[in-house]
Amino acid sequence: APQFTEEKFGQAEKTELDAHFENLLTRADSTKNWTEKILRQTEVLLQPNPSARVEEFLYEKLDRKVPSRVTNGELLAQYMAEAASELGPTTPYGKTLIKVAEAEKRLGGAERDFIHTASINFLTPLRNFLEGDWKTISKERRLLQNRRLDLDACKARLKKAKAAEAKATVLRQTVPDFQETRPRNYILSASASALWNDEVDKAEQELRVAQTEFDRQAEVTRLLLEGISSTHVNHLRCLHEFVESQTTYYAQCYRHMLDLQKQLGSPHLSRFPGTFIGTTEPASPPLSSTSPTTTAATMPVVPSVAGLAPPGEAALCLEEVAPPASGTRKARVLYDYEAADSSELALLADELITVYSLPGMDPDWLIGERGNKKGKVPVTYLELLS
Repeated sequence: APQFTEEKFGQAEKTELDAHFENLLTRADSTKNWTEKILRQTEVLLQPNPSARVEEFLYEKLDRKVPSRVTNGELLAQYMAEAASELGPTTPYGKTLIKVAEAEKRLGGAERDFIHTASINFLTPLRNFLEGDWKTISKERRLLQNRRLDLDACKARLKKAKAAEAKATVLRQTVPDFQETRPRNYILSASASALWNDEVDKAEQELRVAQTEFDRQAEVTRLLLEGISSTHVNHLRCLHEFVESQTTYYAQCYRHMLDLQKQLGSPHLSRFPGTFIGTTEPASPPLSSTSPTTTAATMPVVPSVAGLAPPGEAALCLEEVAPPASGTRKARVLYDYEAADSSELALLADELITVYSLPGMDPDWLIGERGNKKGKVPVTYLELLS
């Protein structure tokens, strides 16, 4: 305690650790701090409700099983199903509510699986590091700090003892007649000098013991700090598993929404991107070298939906259709578009085309012309200019 107090006031010397050891300490502290932040934010991602997080924390501290919780998607599905039952399950609105409720229920189940997998494969290893390995490192660091304080206290005690011994020796040598004039004081002075000699020997012995204990504790702490590299490797593996589970979750959600889109048969829902991990939708080709700019955004193919065009339009031969005398407009293409069939016109981002509508056409589609090529184009891929 005196050594610690004197160090705080700058009145005592302090044994400094080597640069490599200081770097290990800094890296360990950074690992601990960032692991805590990542852990907390991942918990927020998996459970945005703070009250629910507090409840789960209390259950964990009490070593009790966390009760199963209904996800937001499952709760929405329940409300939609009840609404359909009350408003009429045979009406168009009621039928659609039932279909969407089933999709939301599947989304909620996928979310539940993702939360469970992420908690086991990602949160648990991070939490084990903070509650296990880091507590051991902190304990050994505190013990090393105590060993260093003991070592510095022994150094200070030895320094004082040597200074007192030197002072007593000088005093005896500077007074030659001290023995004849004051024999009693001379005897006392000689006894004090011998006492200081013993004190120096004792301090040196304590210093050797303290140095040995400090070196041993420093080596133990160093080994634990170097183990942080293994912790990084373990956390890297857990991070890969977290990304894998998140990818699987979003792929399942996408597939469920595609199934819902097909059930509803809505052209508006066909604007979902056609590329995603785990789907069989064809990806749009890379930006053509003939595109005006290589930085333009690229949108995937709009999946074709049954019943998109009216029956009369399916048999319409676009090559035989002449543009109206009035009503044609210029349009700038926003994204690349790959034609799904021969009736559609492939587009490149930022090119200008002429567009017009025909009687009875789906309002989400227009006829586009570029040179001698003609075909249907989706309105959502265009910016009408004039």
